[in-house]
Amino acid sequence: MTSAPSTAGFSSDRDNPRSGLPRVDGPTRPLDIAVIIVTYKCAKLTIQCLRSLVAERAALELHVRVIVVDNASGDLPQLSQEVEAHDWSSWVTLVAAPTNGGFAYGNNLGIESAYAAATPDYVYLLNPDTQVRPGAILSLVNFLQTHPEVGIAGGVFENPDGSDDAIAFRFPNLISEVEHGLAFGLISRLLQPWMTVRRMTGRNEPVDWICGASMMIRPEVFAAIGGLDENYFLYFEETDFCWRAKRAGFATWYMAESRVMHIGGKISSATDFTGRPKRLPAYWFESRRRYFVVTFGIVRAMTIDLAAVAAHLLGLLKRMLQFRRHKAVPYYVRDLLRYSVLRRENRDIPAPRSRIVARHSVVGGDY
Repeated sequence: MTSAPSTAGFSSDRDNPRSGLPRVDGPTRPLDIAVIIVTYKCAKLTIQCLRSLVAERAALELHVRVIVVDNASGDLPQLSQEVEAHDWSSWVTLVAAPTNGGFAYGNNLGIESAYAAATPDYVYLLNPDTQVRPGAILSLVNFLQTHPEVGIAGGVFENPDGSDDAIAFRFPNLISEVEHGLAFGLISRLLQPWMTVRRMTGRNEPVDWICGASMMIRPEVFAAIGGLDENYFLYFEETDFCWRAKRAGFATWYMAESRVMHIGGKISSATDFTGRPKRLPAYWFESRRRYFVVTFGIVRAMTIDLAAVAAHLLGLLKRMLQFRRHKAVPYYVRDLLRYSVLRRENRDIPAPRSRIVARHSVVGGDY
């Protein structure tokens, strides 16, 4: 087990002989892939995820090592027992987070631990409620190796029943917020080019952002923008990360060849879509507020919130007339207003915070 290392800065590929770019000098060696898994009361799922990586490691001509961060949840004893029982200690490192600082915090802690051991060629963020399918890692690595302009890549999610959940995302904006609130068939079809969720085909395509449950990252991205913003406890952190990466000149791609089974809703009830909608936690609204402010600035974020409130009120009225109010997220408008930047007390937005320090920080918005 390792303890949390100190805050680190990340250099670019010009200073790093083990960068993600193909090498043209010196002896060949297996590429080093650091897989980061953050667990919070998900020990059993994390163990299943590790088991899926055993077969993947054996089949790949890559050096795949895994850093599992227990976000102060008590998962560590069970994980330690499993690692010892299966003799995984040569490739699995367990890190105990001193506190549950959230998804961004836990991943940054794991990334820092990975760099403390040896500089990886790529960092792969992987949720504990996932299982990698054959070739999932290699396809992402091969693509990034041959496309140095791409900084981030992810692929297809499978549902537990084997069906595809082939989605990627557009950056949220005013129009997507209006569409989400109205949820009206004809309007949604007209506004489809601006909707946040993109239903993907079997093609590899550039996208705005991908889910952090399966995200391969080139180290040069960290050198340019630092790590995930730890002001986000959960949600919008990968959206913000891909936004900052795009501003720094790194594209994000969806890769149809990479497949990962994902059990949605096991990390947070806010992503559990198997039953009736549930009230969203406070940190979801706080993350939403931060994303819109740092991306668009205070004034535009206020405009987006006004439009979102109006759209959700109209959408709620529509559901009531259709006797489908149970389909609405409980107290959504009330909570949106409570945590909105429209309220003066919600306009104090802290500067980006990460234990991974960039050489040149890139921050969006004016606030």
